[in-house]
This record gives sequence, structure tokens and C-alpha cells, in this order.
Amino acid sequence: MKNLLVFLSVICILVTACKKNTSENSTPSCLQNSINQFKLYACESNATVKEYKFQGKIVYLMEPGNCGADMASPVIDAECNSLGAIGGFTGNDSINGELFSNATYIRTVWHN
Repeated sequence: MKNLLVFLSVICILVTACKKNTSENSTPSCLQNSINQFKLYACESNATVKEYKFQGKIVYLMEPGNCGADMASPVIDAECNSLGAIGGFTGNDSINGELFSNATYIRTVWHN
């Protein structure tokens, strides 16, 4: 009986410890291509691609780093369509008429 309890406990631990990646944590296939293009002009350090929830959708903010003044940060959706840019020379802080500060940070997808 004791062996059965140990066996069942181990099975329960194994089953609950294994999780598939959900679509929320997966990365769109087009994003890697976008990151490769982004690397061509991003700074050598402090550049990031961050995932946010914004206007009910997953979006990606591509911050080029701090090697140049007035560099804008493009924002793309999960299909890699451009939604606009934040910052830059004009200091834009909105996408589709909504402040990007309303976005909820999820994770950093890439950084250097």
C-alpha cells in the first residue's frame, strides 16, 4: 500500500510539472524575421523586443537602445504588421489614439 501511494504521488508530480507552452507565451513565426531586420539598425547594447497586451491584442515594442538620439521604437502586432512607433523625434506616445503607457508588459522576447 505504501508503494502504491509513493507511485501515485510521483505520477501526480510528473503530470502537474509538465506543461505545454500556451499560445500566450509562444512567439509568432514572423517575429524572428522582424527581429533579424531590427538587429540591422538597433544599437549594439540595450536594444530589446518586449511583448505587451495592448488594445486587447498581443503587440511587440522594438526598442533600439540608446546609441542615438531621437530613435523611435516601432510597435508591431502578432502578424508583424506595423501599428506605429513610440518616442523618436516627435515624442509620440500613442498607437491608434491610445496612450501606449496603458499597455501591460508581458515579457522580454529578445535583448542584446
